[in-house]
Amino acid sequence: MLVALAATASLPAQPEEDNPRKVVQSALPQGPGLAAAHVADRGLGEHPDVRFTDDFETGPLENRWDEVRNPAGAVLRWSRPGGPAFLGQRCLRVEAHLDRDTGGGLTRWFQPAPTVFVRFYTRFVPPCDYIHHFVTLRGNRGLRGADRWSGFGGAGQKPAGDERFSTALEPWGNWGRWPAPGRWQFYSYWYRMRPSPDGRFWGNTFEVPTAPLIPANRWICVEFMLRQNTPGVADGEQAFWIDGQLQGHWTGISWRRTDILQANALTLEAYITDRWARQITNVVEFDNVVVATKYIGPARSPD
Repeated sequence: MLVALAATASLPAQPEEDNPRKVVQSALPQGPGLAAAHVADRGLGEHPDVRFTDDFETGPLENRWDEVRNPAGAVLRWSRPGGPAFLGQRCLRVEAHLDRDTGGGLTRWFQPAPTVFVRFYTRFVPPCDYIHHFVTLRGNRGLRGADRWSGFGGAGQKPAGDERFSTALEPWGNWGRWPAPGRWQFYSYWYRMRPSPDGRFWGNTFEVPTAPLIPANRWICVEFMLRQNTPGVADGEQAFWIDGQLQGHWTGISWRRTDILQANALTLEAYITDRWARQITNVVEFDNVVVATKYIGPARSPD
């Protein structure tokens, strides 16, 4: 049960900025994970280390997600995956229309844990353009009431360390230098982040410049992890995997300065604006979403 937030004055003082380090030889797992014991992810949601799953096969979105952003009812649709058998018969299609909306998506709150893994499958349907924001794991003060929304917003502002942090795994086009949708990177907000050249705080990036370009029209297994720090210690981490292969692992991050603040919300979205994209209609699909406290790995295909 969450308790009242302690006074800010009682929080431990720390240096102004973190200096995250990329791990050269990481001991994090790769390849098969929790999902390997569950054909097509069936029954995976009952595993004690799993907080949430959705394969989009049954029921309306409102039955499983706490917020559904679907402008004019024209952005979120059902679609057939047309891919590996473990993806089933239905996936979520997100359409962004630059002439009338910025796309849409879903948010789900879950019971927090010291370490959180998020895995999902995604496909960028040609001619999908650059994405502004994608899939975000958020830390919020509370699960209910007004505090529930404390980890949202705040673009250009540095978090205080006791109300929010977030990390998003996103495609990045490097200002148009790479073909859309680009390469994967983290885009993160936390209270010891670095400022931007304009003096504001627009998110810090964690890049893998040598990573392969993201292919279009192919289902990709994407997974990322956030390990919360001990308040007062820069021992937080994050990492991400593509198709079960570790791409990057960073340590030395102070996500928070109070243990009341924990990662507890996932936003799955395709937020597309004309700042990045020029294609009027852009389509991204999602399937087989899992939130867990241990490495999940790719879905297991039927024998």
